[in-house]
Amino acid sequence: MSEKTHVLIVEDTLSLALTYASQLEAAGCVVELAGSGADAQQQLASRHGGQAFDVILLDLGLPDTDGLELMASTPEMTEQTSTVVITADGSINRAINAMRLGAYDFLVKPVAPERLVTTVDRAGERRRLENELVLARQVQRRESFQGFIGASDAMQVVYRAIENVANSKATVFVTGESGTGKEVTAEAIHNVSQRREGRFVAINCGAIPENLLESELFGHVKGAFTGALEHRTGAAKEASGGTLFLDEICEMELKLQVKLLRFLQTGMIQPVGSSRAVPVDVRVICATNRDPLVEMQAGRFREDLFYRLSVLPIELPPLRERDDDVVLLAQGFVDRFSAEENKSFEPLGEAVLTLLRRHRWPGNVRELQNEVRRAVVMSAGPTLSLETLNVTTSASPPGYRTAEANPALDSAPSPSGDDESLAGLSFQGLTLEQIEKMAIENAIARNNGSIPGAARDLAVSPSTLYRKLEKWSVGGATSSLS
Repeated sequence: MSEKTHVLIVEDTLSLALTYASQLEAAGCVVELAGSGADAQQQLASRHGGQAFDVILLDLGLPDTDGLELMASTPEMTEQTSTVVITADGSINRAINAMRLGAYDFLVKPVAPERLVTTVDRAGERRRLENELVLARQVQRRESFQGFIGASDAMQVVYRAIENVANSKATVFVTGESGTGKEVTAEAIHNVSQRREGRFVAINCGAIPENLLESELFGHVKGAFTGALEHRTGAAKEASGGTLFLDEICEMELKLQVKLLRFLQTGMIQPVGSSRAVPVDVRVICATNRDPLVEMQAGRFREDLFYRLSVLPIELPPLRERDDDVVLLAQGFVDRFSAEENKSFEPLGEAVLTLLRRHRWPGNVRELQNEVRRAVVMSAGPTLSLETLNVTTSASPPGYRTAEANPALDSAPSPSGDDESLAGLSFQGLTLEQIEKMAIENAIARNNGSIPGAARDLAVSPSTLYRKLEKWSVGGATSSLS
């Protein structure tokens, strides 16, 4: 047996019970005995909340009850374990009745040791597989987790990733668009880790002037620079024993990136103006809404720091790729903000939900949260109408421009959704980038504005298409297409 199987033998003949126990223990099972139906029920009750039995060997001829009646009156026997009925009565009717009540198998005395061990082994394996399936389904059904709301497959991946990295000492690098919940992710990792009793300290590297960021991170000694009137501990020291979260890490200047790399490699910090490095015990989580590979290629982010940070990467999906999570989030925000405003609202209607589903949400969860808050504040209730939501039904992603709006492609056929719309087209005189743009726009049109759908057609990652669309929307491709 690959894993120890916990077995309860319900048999009133002690010699048989001990024989079965000896054979099963020799095969690696953990065995307990019950001599009556009442004893069996007591054993099951005492296991509530602890290690449940995997298999029950049940004699049908018990002194205080019939085994079939015991199964009928104790449904947890078949719901929580694999029950194998064993009896001297080989009646087919009793076998059928036992199976109808949920028995896994039916053995007739005398039972050969090999048959007993094999049957219990298979019954235990079946129970373990069923338990794993139940746990997997429970994980998939999670609609919330550590501050997140969402039941989509994309968020289930995020939840499991957070749990997997929580107790590692390695640095976590969280990436994702603005408003997807990077700080929520960092706090979730801290809260489920063994460091949750320590402090969670967050620093926004893009919100602090460059000349002050080093002091904020590593501290300074009195007199280290003009205005340093007293000693400052610094975020890294304050988070010792806990977690340090560095948001917008790509905004950090290159000189400070060198010092951050040294800190990550040595676990030592050197306050500004001090000649002595001191050790700190801190877990570091970094985040950015930029593409770190693009920043690295542009020379704005150190390659060695990138590889040091991205030991455990977590990429947060944009709201537009989270299936129907927008509905769960919107209703959750309505409930929260209406309570804050001392108002009462009915559940969101289908017209509003349709509008929410169609909007592209370039600002992701943060945009949705702000829109719902504004709608709750501005509406008297008891319903939220379309007029209170400042969103559109455009199926185009943020920054997306159609071929018709691009002067460089006026002569090219516009995406029509027809699979043959590009067939027979002469590409003479067009650049590779122009042809690529036409192909992407055509694929998006065929998929009714769905970027993931277009990505599947083109056999590329959706993030690749989003980067290209964003590049074109800000004029990155305009010069090459003009």
